[in-house]
Amino acid sequence: MLLDNETGPAGLLKGRTALVYGAGGPIGGAVARAFAAEGAAVFLAGRTESSLVKVARDIRETGGSADTAVVDALDETQVNTFVDQAARKTKRIDISFNLISYGDVQQPLMDISAEDFSQPVNTATRTHFLTTRAAARHMIRQRSGVVLMFGGSGPQTLHGLGGLKVALDAMEGQRRQWALELGKNGIRVVTMVTGGIVETIPWQAEGREEIVKEIARTAHLNRTATLEDVGNVAVFIASDRAAAITDATVNISCGAIVDY
Repeated sequence: MLLDNETGPAGLLKGRTALVYGAGGPIGGAVARAFAAEGAAVFLAGRTESSLVKVARDIRETGGSADTAVVDALDETQVNTFVDQAARKTKRIDISFNLISYGDVQQPLMDISAEDFSQPVNTATRTHFLTTRAAARHMIRQRSGVVLMFGGSGPQTLHGLGGLKVALDAMEGQRRQWALELGKNGIRVVTMVTGGIVETIPWQAEGREEIVKEIARTAHLNRTATLEDVGNVAVFIASDRAAAITDATVNISCGAIVDY
């Protein structure tokens, strides 16, 4: 990390304010650390305080800035309060990245209940609507900002995903709508897609070995995407170096996911 002796951390995101939902998880934590390493003031939101505190401690130990808040990203009042408090402290909102899990149950459509099928669809669409709108209120005033989504979609799917693939497709539709409506205010909306991060699969997970083999098999490179890759690309997308990218999917699946 580059250092500026007078003004603190310097980098691609120096002076920016970044909101990260689901920041206590492996992907959210990796992105939050990457944002902070490039100079952003990071506000970490999630449901588990201990996980957020750990990420914040890591960031502060390397000279970065991090605040934490326990937030239900499906609750409109809590989301608005979190964003407004961050804006009051830093006077701006530049990046909003939502990484919360969708609580999906993965079963064939003929076997899954209606409630389990609609759970990830409802969760994904509601949380991204709420967090994007809350950030956009501030971004519109400053006429700049980046909303970053994670997961993406694509023309292919797998057997037995329940409502997850439908939820990801719905997120893409929402991204297109937000990008169109916010673009004239200088706000960019971008989705990242990875095809699976091996480091995020618990060692005790049933069928882990087979899942890892499948992720590696579908990759076109002799490697798969890592948490470091996710953080690096998220920083690039959120920075001015990606100023012409909006209403798009940035594919870092090492070729595993075929583009449209």
